[in-house]
Amino acid sequence: MPQLIKKEDIEQYIGHTCEPTAWFEVTQDQVNVFADCTLDRQFIHIDPVAAAQTPFGGTIAHGFLTLSMLSYFAESFTLVIEGIYMGVNKGFDKVRFVAPVRVGSKIRCHATILDISEKRPGQFDFKVGVSIEIEGGEKPAMVAEWLSVQMVN
Repeated sequence: MPQLIKKEDIEQYIGHTCEPTAWFEVTQDQVNVFADCTLDRQFIHIDPVAAAQTPFGGTIAHGFLTLSMLSYFAESFTLVIEGIYMGVNKGFDKVRFVAPVRVGSKIRCHATILDISEKRPGQFDFKVGVSIEIEGGEKPAMVAEWLSVQMVN
């Protein structure tokens, strides 16, 4: 659930590390649907028999599927400024896919508020450092700097 904050308290949230999200299991069905949506049907994602012969030992999620899960995870860590009437995803400064997400594994997101700045009156730019952890993994699946804006009355 997003956390409501006051405009006058923004400074105290810069550098704030949010609680990790709940774990989410990546399924073959999810990967297959994503492959159909993006037309990226590389065997490493959708063919368990062929993928078992690779160093991954089975199918893996698309990197862009992992990235797209941020929208779901953000429901757990987003800070919302009181009076918001619109929020917009502005994209990313950096995205790196560090480790593969094997189908059947569980992932969760860690987020740190890197910056919040008022670019224009009532327009607040957010930069959030995010990483997707793989349960039991040594490296994160993905790290990124996510940019968004909130319009506030």
